[in-house]
This record gives sequence, C-alpha cells and structure tokens, in this order.
Amino acid sequence: MSDTAEIVQHYGDGDIRDRLEQALARAGLGEGRLSSSDLAPLDQFHTRGLAATVELAQAAAIEAGAEIVDVGSGLGGASRYLAATFDCRVHGIDLSPAFVAAASYLAERAGLAGKVTYQSADALAMPFASGRFDLAWTQHVAMNIADRACLYGEVHRVVRPGGRFAIYDVVAGNAGPLHFPVPWSRGPETSFLVAPDAMRRTLEQAGFKVIDWQDKSETGVAWFAEQQKARAAAQGNAAQASNAARASLGLHLAMGPDFPLMAANLGRNLGERRVGLIQAVLERS
Repeated sequence: MSDTAEIVQHYGDGDIRDRLEQALARAGLGEGRLSSSDLAPLDQFHTRGLAATVELAQAAAIEAGAEIVDVGSGLGGASRYLAATFDCRVHGIDLSPAFVAAASYLAERAGLAGKVTYQSADALAMPFASGRFDLAWTQHVAMNIADRACLYGEVHRVVRPGGRFAIYDVVAGNAGPLHFPVPWSRGPETSFLVAPDAMRRTLEQAGFKVIDWQDKSETGVAWFAEQQKARAAAQGNAAQASNAARASLGLHLAMGPDFPLMAANLGRNLGERRVGLIQAVLERS
C-alpha cells in the first residue's frame, strides 16, 4: 500500500457522513442551522480545538473578502469558522473523499455552502492557478507529508505575492520516538515530523518571510491537563449523564473507537517533549 493510500485509509471510510447525521440527530441537532459551537466537539481536528483556530486567525490578520485555501481541511471546522467570522471565501482540499463529503454536508447544515467549497486533492499538486489566494491555512496536516519542501513550495505557488501562510502544526521534539497511535498516524510509517528549526528553514527557502513564530507546546500541555480534569469531574455527574447524546459528538465518529487512545498519546508525547506545537504566520515574497 502506498503512503497516500495508507493515509487516506487512516482518516476513515465512506460512511462518515452517515455517522455524523445519526449522531447529530441523537444530540437534538438533526434539524436547523448548526453553529461553530454546535460542531466544535467534532470538527476542530487539532490540539486546543476552536481556541487554537481563533488564535491563528487573529495572528494572520484576515481581511473581509479574502480568498483562502485550507490545506488539509478535514471535516471543515476551520474553514467554516473563517468564512462565517471574516466574510471570506475558503476552498478546502483534503486527501480523504470521505472527509470532503462530510465537510460539504456540514457546510450545508451551517448555511455556509456559498462561502466554502471542498474537493479531494493532493497538497503537493493543488488544482489552483498560481497566485490565486490571499492566504493559505493549515492545521495539524504537515505531519503526514514527507516532502516538506514540495509542500511549502506548492503553497508558495498558489498564494499571491504579499499574501500569507498561517500554520499550526505538530513538530518533532527532542525526547525520543513517539508513542503510537497518534491522531495523524497509527504507526511511524506515515508520520513525518520535523524539528522547528528545520521547518522554519524550509519555509524560508521556499520564499516565505516569518511574521510571527510561537511555540505553543506548553499551552498544549496545559490544555490536555484541563481536558483530563474535565473528564474526571464528569464521571458520575448526573447532569453530564443527561446530556450524553450531545457529549457523544466527537472525532471518534470519523476516526473510529481508538481515537481516544490517539488523543491521549498525543497528550503524552507533548508532555514528554517527544513532540511540540508551532503556530506561525509567514508572508510570501
């Protein structure tokens, strides 16, 4: 099996949309328009969820009417947030056809089908004209891509001169090999982390200038700790039990029953400094 096929298989199969529809119905969200807060438990597929998306958008200084490409758009949480918040148009690409179908469904339910589009495509050969976008956006995606120079070069191609590239990614730490599975890979064969210095150097060699570069590792460690406390507090809580259907919304619907282990391992790897988190905004020369 090729790396690409293995990555697509890792991110779920063709019935994701059906599972989402059923889970939303159980949560009392089977009809009506869905908000970002309704969908946040299941479509912000990265450490710190919606809060991280909000922070990166603020750092990127997005303007109304911007044309944005979301590279590795997943279930579309970030793209819908950007379109709704900044009145911009977002074009998402993802390797997984199942994710594209689910993201398109959620965009319709959120009333944003006219502002966001999704298609199955390879980030290393994007189906867009050169210089088309004001901003490229990616969150927790590059870890699956071995040829980082090609990725950043392709992003440089599709962003206009003076445009920006907003990144929130997992990077290699300095404390040894990872504990698997993790959200982006069930084993080392399709996990391609790079160290922060190497990532920054490759971006600059591709023609980007660093505008903002922040290590978010400690913030991520604190977030995982808070998540663990919240889960412990919820056990045996009658109010939590009465809201079990809504609480069942989560990324396990897309990734399968072992997703809690993947997330726990990411938290462990982060706490043990086997991985880190970088938020960056760059300008295209």
